[in-house]
Amino acid sequence: MVGYAFMGAAHSQGWRTVGRVFDLPVQPVLAAVCGRDGAAVRAAADRLGWAAAETDWRALIARDDVHVVDICTPGDSHADIAIAALDAGKHVLCEKPLANTVEEAEAMAEAAERARARGRIAMVGFNYRRVPALALARRMVGEGRLGTLRHIRLAYLQDWLVDPAFPLTWRLRKDRAGSGALGDLGAHIVDLAQYLAGEPLAGVSALTETFVRERPLLDGASSGLAATGAGRPADVGPVTVDDAAVFTGRLASGALATFEATRFAAGRKNALRLELNGSDGSLAFDLERLNELSYHDHTEPALSSGFRRILVTEPDHPYLDAWWPPGHGLGYEHTFVHQARDLLHAIATGEHPAPSFADGLSVQRVLAAVEESATKNSVYTTIPAGPAKIPA
Repeated sequence: MVGYAFMGAAHSQGWRTVGRVFDLPVQPVLAAVCGRDGAAVRAAADRLGWAAAETDWRALIARDDVHVVDICTPGDSHADIAIAALDAGKHVLCEKPLANTVEEAEAMAEAAERARARGRIAMVGFNYRRVPALALARRMVGEGRLGTLRHIRLAYLQDWLVDPAFPLTWRLRKDRAGSGALGDLGAHIVDLAQYLAGEPLAGVSALTETFVRERPLLDGASSGLAATGAGRPADVGPVTVDDAAVFTGRLASGALATFEATRFAAGRKNALRLELNGSDGSLAFDLERLNELSYHDHTEPALSSGFRRILVTEPDHPYLDAWWPPGHGLGYEHTFVHQARDLLHAIATGEHPAPSFADGLSVQRVLAAVEESATKNSVYTTIPAGPAKIPA
């Protein structure tokens, strides 16, 4: 694994746990974790359960005991690490968003296709696909339970940037993160929209905003940002990404979609909410109640119809045959266990992974179209055609 902070800890939890819960065709061994700070990465290896530590990702890829490379670094390094690992004959899991630009994502998808011809797997880490309730929602849409899809609405709301004194971390710099709330949160809801609908977005119309345009530098260090001659103090740097993105879209079938991604929704810590409306019914989900799915069957008589709660804890619900008795809920960390399970099965069987790097590229094209539309004052921006269907 390359990177050991928030996502590295979450992925490590998945790798440590998956073999204790699921019957697997192959067992993962946590061979080595990589980071630039030698002392910190060695401490992380001990804390997270990795057998060894490296300070150069190239050395990690060169190890004979490494067969899978899990990338949990900022987006500016995804392409270099993933392409090198795939070309070296490794399987790859890469955190979302796949890259910082469409061009990088295209190169990664091409490397994945080359690697697939040699039996190597490349998957992107959109972990919310692994929430059992959302996997059940996808199954229900695929079974036609909603009829013709008319609307999708999704919002991902956080509040950790409301304080203008919050420091200028890498997530607020375009050269490191690619974009702000759009890539961090918007990537998740774009992927979920296409995954749940089973079809791609065809175009978008967007607005973005940066509410706080300067922030204190971390620890008073320059982080490569120098003071300007325009009066900006040396311990403050510019925010070069969006704080919020709001956009509408149209699916290939003509269904309408609305999206909101922000890190300025005071009081909302990790609020991901979505609803799908079709001719025969609706589905709704709230991540803060992630073991529940709301379903309305519009074909029932109006006298008794309405939204009802599906408690997604039964053994015939997705992933849940390996967990606890009905009614005993799961949490956020379990999505990474399910992600590890699915990747290991794909490696063992040679099946096409989902979400693939091609799916990640599809999301990247939507994000780029959102940025282009916002730059042009919400002009409707079409998205280059990809596969006719988003793999389920």
